[in-house]
Amino acid sequence: MNLVDAKRVLETALICSHQPLPLRDMRALFSDSLGADTLKALLEELKDDWSARGVELVGVASGWRFQSRPDMREFLDRLHPEKPPRYTRATLETLAIIAYRQPVTRGDMEDIRGVTISSLLIKQLEDRGWVEVIGHREAPGRPALFATTKHFLDDLGLQSLNQLPLLDGPNTQNAIMEMQLDMPLEADPTLPSSATSETEE
Repeated sequence: MNLVDAKRVLETALICSHQPLPLRDMRALFSDSLGADTLKALLEELKDDWSARGVELVGVASGWRFQSRPDMREFLDRLHPEKPPRYTRATLETLAIIAYRQPVTRGDMEDIRGVTISSLLIKQLEDRGWVEVIGHREAPGRPALFATTKHFLDDLGLQSLNQLPLLDGPNTQNAIMEMQLDMPLEADPTLPSSATSETEE
């Protein structure tokens, strides 16, 4: 198969895939007859081919995918006017702490935030597929260590944690606001702004 045909096959597979396509799956398309370097070159060509369109080819943590460009969102939202899930500031701050300080225990997160963190909040992040338990700290009670997932990076459109926005200061609580996650902030009216403990849901 020549490279023109190979690029056509690759483009078709990427467009038809419901999930990001990793390089190993792309190689399987060609029975491993194309090496990783050749595939990467074809991917770069496809990126250029689609550069003037409303859809772009991007590499994320779990592979490559086509996605709409950010400036198209305003129009696409008209097709699906339902509102996405809303997350409290507490949820976003906790997610930011995990993203920037991982692996961390719930106790670590509470020390950083200065408040008690509800189990329901952690479960919400786990259910969304953004965080997971990757082990346990060798300490009394062997607390769970939390880290972000590839799904979290995929939702951010990132390939690695190194691409997270840089922190301006020592606090992580507002860093998540700079990310491009589709998760609007909703204030939790049950919590006073000076609360020292929380029952977050």
